[in-house]
Amino acid sequence: MVAEEIGLNDYLEANGVEPVETDLGEYIIQLRHEPPSHIIAPAIHVNKEEVADAFRAAHTHLPKERVLEEAPTLLAEARKILREKFVAADVGITGANFLIAETGSTVIVTNEGNGDLTQTLPKAHIVLGSIEKVVPTLEDAATILRLLARSATGQEFSVYTTFSTGPRRAEDADGPGAFHVVILDNGRSRMLGTEFQEMLRCIRCGACLNHCPVYGAIGGHAYGWVYPGPMGAVLTPWLVGLEEARDLPNASTFCGKCEAVCPMRIPLPKLMRRLREQEYERKLSPPAARWAIALWAFAARRPALYRLGASLAAQILGALGRRTGRFRTLPLAQGWTAGRDFPAPQGRSFQSLWAERK
Repeated sequence: MVAEEIGLNDYLEANGVEPVETDLGEYIIQLRHEPPSHIIAPAIHVNKEEVADAFRAAHTHLPKERVLEEAPTLLAEARKILREKFVAADVGITGANFLIAETGSTVIVTNEGNGDLTQTLPKAHIVLGSIEKVVPTLEDAATILRLLARSATGQEFSVYTTFSTGPRRAEDADGPGAFHVVILDNGRSRMLGTEFQEMLRCIRCGACLNHCPVYGAIGGHAYGWVYPGPMGAVLTPWLVGLEEARDLPNASTFCGKCEAVCPMRIPLPKLMRRLREQEYERKLSPPAARWAIALWAFAARRPALYRLGASLAAQILGALGRRTGRFRTLPLAQGWTAGRDFPAPQGRSFQSLWAERK
């Protein structure tokens, strides 16, 4: 994710270096020229037919008539292609789930084994990690590793948990001849000493995404950058600026599920509220949006008026959208309909049904 954050692949390609993603999901979206849609399942939005199309477009040296209909067949083809890349590569680049200060070790976890091949077969191994991944001791790393696996995939431990502490020694059978660790800040140190410092505890397990109703409805690409979901709604404004990402803290129902499932107990709703306050204080939202919120607040303080307005809006939209069941464009909602359809109301409001049945 850090490589995505700094646009490493684009930079390498622009300078004549061919980067190859080795995680299967990352490899698929690289072929499709897309960003990840989930921090641990980057190609979760892609179906097997789309994967087959991407493989046929990229693997042109393979027979055109080959059958690519089942997941095991697709997996076998990716494995064959990537094995050749592993053997031919001069440099392997990995991330770091943790950087251990006590021993100088770096830790990565994978379920495919691609990380081990990336860091042992090439001549040089480069580790790219961010400053919040530094933990004091091996014991600290072991504790958080168990939290990471359980929260990310429900496993006791990930299939592969690999510690690296330097280049190959004279008595080692394999390993890289050179070992480099690059520690990235990219705006994170500005969070130290602020109420947002708690966000630096994030271990990128993806639990908050998995339980977020907003993420589940709109998908990761709607967040516009590398980090989607509740964790991205807090982290992204700090990395790219609230001016550029002011919409993200508003993409929440504040149901509290993200905080409830977070293994590091990060108060994500509280931090998103604070970002909303900063947006309001700095008057970053357009005047039309501020007027709309003021109008909504006026109506919300008058329940009878609010119910009347909501009922009329639902009836009008329901009548206009009855034929298709959705709107591809809608006045005052172009920000939504630019990336997805707006569903037409299908019946009476919840409040009216509740009043009738209680």
